[in-house]
Amino acid sequence: MELQELIAQNDFYDVYKSDKMAVSVYKKPEYKEKCLYAALTHARVETTLGNSSIKMPQLHEVLVIDGKWSNVMDWIEGDTLEQLIRKNPEKSDQYLEKLLDVQIEIHDQYMPLLSKLKDKMSRQIKSLGQIDEIRKYELLTRLDSMPKHIKLTHNSFEPKNVIINDQGTFVVNWGHARQGNASADAAKTYLLLKLHMPEIADAYLERYCIKTSTSKRYVQAWLPIVAAAQLDKGIESEKEFLLRWIDVVDYS
Repeated sequence: MELQELIAQNDFYDVYKSDKMAVSVYKKPEYKEKCLYAALTHARVETTLGNSSIKMPQLHEVLVIDGKWSNVMDWIEGDTLEQLIRKNPEKSDQYLEKLLDVQIEIHDQYMPLLSKLKDKMSRQIKSLGQIDEIRKYELLTRLDSMPKHIKLTHNSFEPKNVIINDQGTFVVNWGHARQGNASADAAKTYLLLKLHMPEIADAYLERYCIKTSTSKRYVQAWLPIVAAAQLDKGIESEKEFLLRWIDVVDYS
């Protein structure tokens, strides 16, 4: 396959648009496991969402391109909710409602075949070098005390990963999906909004809690945990922000 237009990059892979396909090319040959695990996760979510109104790209194949492992799936045309909010700020309430409705429908799905979100968070917290062992113990103790659920969680859900077009609503970037607690997923979305779209973050949390009859304090209890898990990604521009959230122990 010939790689054409470079669309996006992160620490692990580059995304190209090639012949109406999105190709995620993992940067190092040793990322084979990450590539294959992301493909397996995506395929399992495809099965789960089969009876849902939410659409997602179809995974077509796993290739080795120039010695690098790559996932090939549909390229989805359309505007992301982030683009729509920025282009039409007067409609931000309407788009926020759409974001919430999509996330709540995701949480209505059950996916016991996926790995557990709590297990992933535990590994991420244990691996942190930026916080001391006492803080790790406090975070891991809190994580262990949280209720165990098997709901489908996207684990990277924010407006840039929701695309609207004439065929419907598509959710992309499923590589981090896990089975777990919906409120943990909501806490992660809140933190990502605080980072990338702070103007709608607080409204998101308020409305999520109202629409799902969830205590705000319960969602907030997840915030230090999800902040620590996000810190494990090593994104330097997020470090100071996330460390502040880890230091928050209780909320009123």
